[in-house]
Amino acid sequence: MEKRININEIEPQAYKAMYALEGYLAASQLSKTNKELIKIRTSQINGCAFCIDMHTKDALKYGETNQRIFLLNAWRETNLFTEEEKVILAITEEITLIHNHGLSDDTYKKAEQFFDKNTIAQIIMAIVTINAWNRIAVSTQLEPAK
Repeated sequence: MEKRININEIEPQAYKAMYALEGYLAASQLSKTNKELIKIRTSQINGCAFCIDMHTKDALKYGETNQRIFLLNAWRETNLFTEEEKVILAITEEITLIHNHGLSDDTYKKAEQFFDKNTIAQIIMAIVTINAWNRIAVSTQLEPAK
């Protein structure tokens, strides 16, 4: 890959703003597992190798299992994920693939069955944030750590 810009070096205020979102999410009521599932699934959809590498390692560190990570892209066809996690993953996919139809009314109504408004807002912000990180990493061609 060709060497591209390092936004953190040339526009540190942009990264400072992104880290502020991360600080907000760190203080949210979302579990570390749920945040990592969002990050991994979003990064799979966006083809961000850097983020997939980082967040699978983080997920394992927080106690996630290899099996669930291996089956994450087929979460609908397995019983390894809770109903709450499946709703989070559906929201993740619909927001990440917003050009298809966005967050559907059906998925939003399911989310309301499991989560209060604050948690739904936090889920959405977690998805928005990792989508932004994915776009930075893919655009600047960040490579996974060796």
